[in-house]
Amino acid sequence: MSALSFRGFTYMFLIVFLIWSSNFEACIARRGKHWRQSSRDVSDAVYKKKGKNYGNGHNKNHGGGGSKPKPPSHKGTPSPPYPPPPQRNTPKPPPSNEDNPTTPPPKPYNGGHSSTTTTFNVLDFGAKGDGKTDDTKAFQAAWAEACKVEASTMVVPSDYVFFVGPISFSGPYCKPNIVFQLDGTIVAPTNPNAWGRGLLQWLEFTKLVGITIQGNGIIDGKGSVWWQDHQYDDPIDDEEKLIVPLNQTVPSPPLPIQSELGGKMPSVKPTALRFYGSFNPTVTGITILNSPQCHLKFDNCNGVLVHNVSISSPGNSPNTDGIHLQNSKDVLIYGSTMACGDDCISIQTGCSNVYVHNVNCGPGHGISIGSLGKDNTRACVSNITVRDVNMHNTMTGVRIKTWQGGSGSVQGILFSNIQVSEVQFPIVIDQFYCDKRTCKNQTSAVSLAGINYERIRGTYTVMPVNFACSDSLPCVDVSLTAVELKPLQEQNHLYDPFCWQTYGELKTPTLPPIGCLQIGKPTSNRIQTDHDLC
Repeated sequence: MSALSFRGFTYMFLIVFLIWSSNFEACIARRGKHWRQSSRDVSDAVYKKKGKNYGNGHNKNHGGGGSKPKPPSHKGTPSPPYPPPPQRNTPKPPPSNEDNPTTPPPKPYNGGHSSTTTTFNVLDFGAKGDGKTDDTKAFQAAWAEACKVEASTMVVPSDYVFFVGPISFSGPYCKPNIVFQLDGTIVAPTNPNAWGRGLLQWLEFTKLVGITIQGNGIIDGKGSVWWQDHQYDDPIDDEEKLIVPLNQTVPSPPLPIQSELGGKMPSVKPTALRFYGSFNPTVTGITILNSPQCHLKFDNCNGVLVHNVSISSPGNSPNTDGIHLQNSKDVLIYGSTMACGDDCISIQTGCSNVYVHNVNCGPGHGISIGSLGKDNTRACVSNITVRDVNMHNTMTGVRIKTWQGGSGSVQGILFSNIQVSEVQFPIVIDQFYCDKRTCKNQTSAVSLAGINYERIRGTYTVMPVNFACSDSLPCVDVSLTAVELKPLQEQNHLYDPFCWQTYGELKTPTLPPIGCLQIGKPTSNRIQTDHDLC
């Protein structure tokens, strides 16, 4: 009886223990589920406060063992591996001008721009554009910011006139492919004090890669204040000694405007727009007016491109070349109009692979190679093509001019399809060039070889062809094809074609006949040395 009672008691104890145990685990399970849910709610709240990076760390910490907690469900969309990042109430970046061209870029904050800004309007840097206030510092500030951003755009907006003093937009630490968008007008100062003792250029772009100046704007050099002071100080072009005006009157100088304060401008006259030491510079669309001296110059540049540009100054403004090239290679100029007081295009020493086509020239002194070899210097020019050009009322047409005493060479030249109208000297080689009243005779010279003229047609007023080559180093391999030049009218002071020490070939009959050209090669010219050739 006692044994049975003991066994029954044991069974009852086990049943009570099992019932109690199951209720305890259910309680613990309910408590654990509640704790995990509360933990996730707190973590989600912190995630929303801290942001995405913190949320990634939270998920990683809770994925070490067991099943991962399920994220909140979103009906109709797949559940992401963690809650989506919160919407931040941070200000949006301003729209760029590329998306909305009518929206100006933001004004600088504390003198700077966001690194995402690519357009820099000079008005946002304090420029007034009223034609009177000096905007030079605003241009400098806008350039300083554009210089930091590759392929940025510095904007000079239309409907404004910006008064800007001498300024240099310079590298070499600027980012490449900057665009100078010129749609307004930039005018030069006429106060002598703005120029000091004289500067070689007004607007300069130096040591840049891929710089482009484009737009419909105007660069006005206000050059007449310089011309009135120094109109008689400038050298005389050699061919001018032969010119007799048709109406027997001497042209009057350009009508001057008075310089500010009545002072005299410096004797050194600046180029309006100059590029120096730059790679792949481009100028397109703009107009350059009344430069004190040369309008557009390229020094030590490679890959030059100029097209659809207009250059204008009075025909008797002194030394106002249109485009001046020096020590520059791989140059393309086309689709442009040049009216000036000197060479429409001047090609100087160190130039090669120059291609000029479809340009209008006049008034001016035509398109020239040189002058070369001044002061016994060495000059090298090669591979020059000038074709499809119209010239009206110019002093010369296509010309090569060198000084006595120089050395080096000019070779590989083609002048093709040149239409001349009322041009005084359509075809010129002058190896006795002198821009003074008298020059000393010297035996050394820049050698000329491989000069080709084809389809040079139109009217002349003084002399159709003038070949004056060196006694000691004659011009060789000069060829003429389909040259047809007629006098504008029968009158006094017309000259027949002239040749001196010029050898080559007439590939077709010419009008007028050029019987002075010597066929073949010279027999007694001096042997060229390595110093002569380039």
